[in-house]
Amino acid sequence: MPLLRTERFKKDFRGLPIEIRERLAKALGLFARDPRHPSLHVKKMEGAPGIWEFRVTDTYRVTFQKTEGGALLRRIGTHDILRRP
Repeated sequence: MPLLRTERFKKDFRGLPIEIRERLAKALGLFARDPRHPSLHVKKMEGAPGIWEFRVTDTYRVTFQKTEGGALLRRIGTHDILRRP
């Protein structure tokens, strides 16, 4: 599945610790192959129509929108990003 990234996602990514970047790479690989993989805990966000989230670690999340045949990655960060996905 094609994964597009917003400028905000790219900026968030640059501020991540190396360990989280490595975990993100694994999570994105899983997500691209199987967006329903159980370890990602994909779910629709409440109060943010059309925006979904998946888990990178217990603390870090990625927010995204579904696109035709792929996904637009919006944000990556701790739970705080869920207030402004």
